[in-house]
Amino acid sequence: MVLSMAIVGDLVPPRERGRYQGLFGAVFGATSVLGPLLGGLFTEQLSWRWVFYVNLPVGVVALAVIAAALRIPRRTAHHAIDYGGTFLIAAVATCLVLVASLGGTTWAWDSAQIIGLAVLGVLLAVAFVAVERRAAEPVLPLKLFGIRTFALAAVISFIVGFAMFGAMTYLPTFLQVVHGISPTLSGVHMLPMVAGLLLSSTVSGQIVSRTGRWKVFPVAGTAVTALGLLLLHRLDEHSPTAEMSVYFFVFGLGLGLVMQVLVLIVQNAVSYEDLGVATSGVTFFRSIGASFGVAVFGTVFASRLGDQLADAFRGVRLPAGASPDTLKADPRGIAALPPALRPAALHAYASAITDVFLYAAPVAGLGFLLAWFLKEDRLRGSVTAPDVSETLPPNPVERSSHDEVCRALSVLGTREGRRQVYREITERAGYDLLPAAGWMLLRMRRYGSVEPAVLAERSPVPLQAVMAAVRQVEERRLAERRGLDLVLTGTGREVAERLAEAREESLAELLGDWWQPGRETDLTRLVRDLTGELCGAESERPHNGTVTKVS
Repeated sequence: MVLSMAIVGDLVPPRERGRYQGLFGAVFGATSVLGPLLGGLFTEQLSWRWVFYVNLPVGVVALAVIAAALRIPRRTAHHAIDYGGTFLIAAVATCLVLVASLGGTTWAWDSAQIIGLAVLGVLLAVAFVAVERRAAEPVLPLKLFGIRTFALAAVISFIVGFAMFGAMTYLPTFLQVVHGISPTLSGVHMLPMVAGLLLSSTVSGQIVSRTGRWKVFPVAGTAVTALGLLLLHRLDEHSPTAEMSVYFFVFGLGLGLVMQVLVLIVQNAVSYEDLGVATSGVTFFRSIGASFGVAVFGTVFASRLGDQLADAFRGVRLPAGASPDTLKADPRGIAALPPALRPAALHAYASAITDVFLYAAPVAGLGFLLAWFLKEDRLRGSVTAPDVSETLPPNPVERSSHDEVCRALSVLGTREGRRQVYREITERAGYDLLPAAGWMLLRMRRYGSVEPAVLAERSPVPLQAVMAAVRQVEERRLAERRGLDLVLTGTGREVAERLAEAREESLAELLGDWWQPGRETDLTRLVRDLTGELCGAESERPHNGTVTKVS
């Protein structure tokens, strides 16, 4: 899951990434509910073992699709795997989850076992920090916590995982035990939550891609999630299906608004080389939050259920073999109770489960407060690549200003350099466009029209980037279709003219005193070649395009 989001972060610019990660969030949330639905079906109709068997064919299909369809750039680089950090962070998480899940249930909070696990977790955490400080490529770089956006997003991700999975774990129990619904139908009853999550994830992703604004979604998402949890607390054994469906929908709506946008804003806040570890870091905190949520709320549920059952049957003579402890251990024992006693047992279960939702609401509220402190940095229109200086050898050399200009122009002639210069041109012009979109607008300015498929065939720009540029210029009404060709609109023509001016300003700054009209040198010839490359080379001329004179 983390690798999938990291690949999207590597290939898709942050401005366009929202729609992709919105779909990821929708699929993730939907399968979190549909999985238990299928699990209930398999358990009832086949065997519980099929819950595990079904993953084999699904995994084979996924592997085949990835092998056939996934095409990612290959970068040759040597990396050092942080085995020590990986082991220690897993050990710390294990100790803390065991403390949260076993404390107060299996062992008392002041028992030697719980205290020992807590002390061991602290010692391992100290060792983890020491190892990460010295690691060549740490699994979770400590410098990331110095980035305000990452630190806040990590905490909010922990809170979202805590509330989401902690609460979702007990929704099937509520439906099956309190309302007597079968495992399969309990999954069906949770479909409104899937609908809310699908709707909010996809719509928020589209809005982020179109506007570049994202802060409203974690703020609104955590608020709606807290509201959904408070509504779930209102449920009892008499709640009708319609009421439960509305509350489930609201809860899913809140989760969908916040879940995936946190990954997006972290990827936008860190440098290119930290993209992978930042993505895995924020996802790791959500997973740890989920583990803590299940463990902590499990303890809360067990404690509240024991108290509720004890109060319900205090002084009541139960059938042989039945007691509050046996009913707490196995809810199937409720069916063996006399009809007059069953409502009390069901009410005890309903109260204990809905109390879990009540305790989860302040956790989501804390996320709401933290979301206000997120700084809304503008989403970039391009994937941040390593700076050119980072790819050059560190050996100190002496160059004249002429040599420096030639070297800079040579770098601009590379694919990565051209992408960087288009990004800078669009920023200088005051537009938030994909580099490929600026590239395409300048070519339409020169040729009068372009046919995207032909342009992709005749240029070094990948077809995927060309089609992304086509979508963006059409969505923003900078270009329109005339048959197979794209032509500039009035607004698009103004944007293209400003891009051309920004291009000339950039080159003038780069060349300084070395550029003089009529000065015929290898440098001026290189500039002319580069200018033609930036605006459109003759080899890219469309079949029937009309050439417009440009300066």
